[in-house]
Amino acid sequence: MAKDQVAPDKVAAVEEMTNKFRDSSAALVTAYTGLSVAQLKELRRSLGENAQYRVVKNTLTKIAAQEAGINELNDYFEGSSAVAFVTGDPVTAAKGLRDFAKANPALVIKGGIVDGSAMSAAEINQLADLESREVLLAKLAGGMKASMAKAAATFQAPLTKMVRTADALRDKVEQGGAGTPAPAEAE
Repeated sequence: MAKDQVAPDKVAAVEEMTNKFRDSSAALVTAYTGLSVAQLKELRRSLGENAQYRVVKNTLTKIAAQEAGINELNDYFEGSSAVAFVTGDPVTAAKGLRDFAKANPALVIKGGIVDGSAMSAAEINQLADLESREVLLAKLAGGMKASMAKAAATFQAPLTKMVRTADALRDKVEQGGAGTPAPAEAE
């Protein structure tokens, strides 16, 4: 079914969802059958501020995904479907979905798309095992700082050794050159 075959009152909904697919760094598809309204509200909170969880109509969502150039999700739009549109770090949303699904088995992660790459439910769970982007960047920065400090110490070591040697020679000369032969006197 193409966008031009959609009822006029549904065109706006398809366009809005198409924009969500285009503007999102990730779109994670789930099945939610059996979850109460209160549980859905709790799930939305657990996904964080950078994700919007929407219950969707399969036919309209397939059209919107195709309009956005995403065909990899078509198989996931069977039965009850909801999509977490993520605009920030997809790891945080994946963790939220995984942790909520552990506590509420009625939520099933079907799959999704992250930064243009299709991912299965297993791959999304692996993504959830990663540390957040902020933590990874902090670790990288810490590693770089340690490497720079080590490099500075390495470059400074020969200079420090030379200064110590010069100081030791100066001290030896000031003490009368003990242990060094005196210069020969001319006859």
